[in-house]
Amino acid sequence: MMQMRDWISGLIGAVIFLLGLLPLIGKFEFLNNLPVSLLVWIVAGAGFYLLINSVIEITNSNIIGWWSFIVAITLLVIGLMPLLHSFGIGPAWFEFNWLSRAVYNVMFVIEGLFLMIATFAMEL
Repeated sequence: MMQMRDWISGLIGAVIFLLGLLPLIGKFEFLNNLPVSLLVWIVAGAGFYLLINSVIEITNSNIIGWWSFIVAITLLVIGLMPLLHSFGIGPAWFEFNWLSRAVYNVMFVIEGLFLMIATFAMEL
């Protein structure tokens, strides 16, 4: 039976998915004006939330959970390194200045897709 956490995961996933998809297809160009520091926080936060959901998926013996876990760890590291550097922790390459807004948008689409998949995969 679907629980509230499942629907919240799907809703957050849909919002993050649209936050990444709409600027990629040329709609809502004002989303491209968001500061990079906000994008980094969203990537890290959504990566952590996906990590929690993937652990729930894995405990339900779901193979999709392992893919979610790998994606979550990857995106969490990509989000945490610039955050750590902003607090003065780590070398200069932690900034990831080479990541463009389009890359962040693609990361949002991937995170959103996996969070929407987690809506149903947590209950399998």
